[in-house]
Amino acid sequence: MEMKRTATCGELNKASVARTVVLNGWVDSVRQHGSLVFVDLRDRYGITQVVFDEANGEQLIVAAKELRLEYCIAVKGVVRARPEGLVNASRPTGEVEVLANALHVFSRSHPLPFVINDPEPPSEDTRMKYRFLDLRRPYMQEGIEFRSELGASVREFLNSEGFWEIETPFLARSTPEGARDYLVPSRVNAGSFYALPQSPQQFKQLLMVGGCDKYFQLARCFRDEDLRADRQPEFTQIDIEMAFVDRDDILSLGERLMAYAMRAAMGIEIKLPIPRLTYREAVERFASDKPDLRFGLEVRTLNDLMAGSEFNVFNNVIASGGIIRGIVAPGCAAWSRKQISEIETVAVSSGVGGMAYLKRVEPLRFEGTLAKFFNGEKAAAIAEKLGAKVGDLMCFIADKPTTANAAISNVRRYLGKVLKLYNPSEMNFLWVVDFPLFSWNEEESRYDSEHHPFTSPLVQELSSFDCPLGEIPSASYDMVFNGSEIASGSVRIHSPEVQKRVFEILKLDEQTIASRFGFFIDALGFGTPPHAGIAFGFDRLVAICLGRDSIRDVIAFPKNTRAVDMMNGAPSAVDEKQLRDLRIRIEPV
Repeated sequence: MEMKRTATCGELNKASVARTVVLNGWVDSVRQHGSLVFVDLRDRYGITQVVFDEANGEQLIVAAKELRLEYCIAVKGVVRARPEGLVNASRPTGEVEVLANALHVFSRSHPLPFVINDPEPPSEDTRMKYRFLDLRRPYMQEGIEFRSELGASVREFLNSEGFWEIETPFLARSTPEGARDYLVPSRVNAGSFYALPQSPQQFKQLLMVGGCDKYFQLARCFRDEDLRADRQPEFTQIDIEMAFVDRDDILSLGERLMAYAMRAAMGIEIKLPIPRLTYREAVERFASDKPDLRFGLEVRTLNDLMAGSEFNVFNNVIASGGIIRGIVAPGCAAWSRKQISEIETVAVSSGVGGMAYLKRVEPLRFEGTLAKFFNGEKAAAIAEKLGAKVGDLMCFIADKPTTANAAISNVRRYLGKVLKLYNPSEMNFLWVVDFPLFSWNEEESRYDSEHHPFTSPLVQELSSFDCPLGEIPSASYDMVFNGSEIASGSVRIHSPEVQKRVFEILKLDEQTIASRFGFFIDALGFGTPPHAGIAFGFDRLVAICLGRDSIRDVIAFPKNTRAVDMMNGAPSAVDEKQLRDLRIRIEPV
């Protein structure tokens, strides 16, 4: 290759002065000053200023003046110190520049849809349509680089612990586990379909049956579900499974993995052991199974103090089995109605009809939407239970438990952010354990698995099913990072009898069990060891570490919220011949 690179655009400094180098990269900026042309040349390592001087040849300066943004070029020249007073202290290479004596243009660029170094990025649709340009931005490259480093540290740790990295199939059998499967038609077996795996759940358990007692992979997973900032139709998880272990073994491994990865990739120490909360305690105190513990603001249930009042909205909620949950906004009694309505907007967006509030303006005097019904000693009792002082604002949500908890949890997160109750750079980890084994599906009037149907009850015995089904605790666990679930796992069922009983509770008949899980149930009857596992959401972990709001900013080629690749147009129509080969006919919409 002509003018092959001998140095990167991020490595030159005063020690490089007088060195002859060849730089390759993209034109980040061009400035003409009389007989001089200054070019900032960029690659993924940094930016170096290159100077073209008319004194070094007329042809060279003419070619330099024709350079435009994002031309891909090579420059040969001598490194020299910048003149006094012209040092760029904000740049690692800012003490030096390259005086060019040769220039080669690898390729020119079309007019740009957006400027790479513009501090105000374009719309996300534009960025995703021209992702190959967006990836040149230092903001994006920082995310891709960190993702690579974090993945390397995960592999280093798990390899050192004796794990095997084992790949599992992408083309598998459809066994719906919650979200819809992505289906792949088989040409060879007409009328039959593969499913892209939502997770390698059954395969990794079968690896334990097969004697591969320490497995991991950075697994690609696929779910056809509604998207948002932290979801993609295809995503990556750090998938881990171990045999002959119990829950504490997995929790210990998981937190040591996080400690190693954070130290290696970010230079941050995590205090171990990571604290634990039971699911019930987390929901009772914070209205969430993934609470952000960087700040307090605990939630309280107030049915006992608010029942029997003249406020019929609350009475009706209580009578129908709902709950009233309250939280304190410290020092916010002076907030305007507009500011309080912004809190209410957060609550309503979670599915509730509204939010009530009280301001404690004096020890026994209260103002707000509930002041007509709760004042004096009665309101003071509510304030005492919530821990509200004079000058505080109390917010109340009343609805069925799941909806009320979701709304008050989002209010809590909103208050923590707007009141600046925590340091955004703080990293707080938490284990939430003992989730219920089953959750009630109101729409279908049946039980669903809270995690997945292979999760073991806390005690893996059939006697565990003697209590009400909604009260059976499971041997499951989630790791929470700054209020986001980043890992989920469980001890698995290794008894065929217990597994069949779980399927029965989920109202799967014998034929369905046999067709979907027959091979798996069969495998459990061949000496299955006790085993457990966990899966970390790798994309989400990277995004949180970097303070990114969307996992799309840490994935090289993501889909948008409509599951569309704006760059290559996927999904798209296919050729009629392909459909005929697959024996598929498209019905008009």
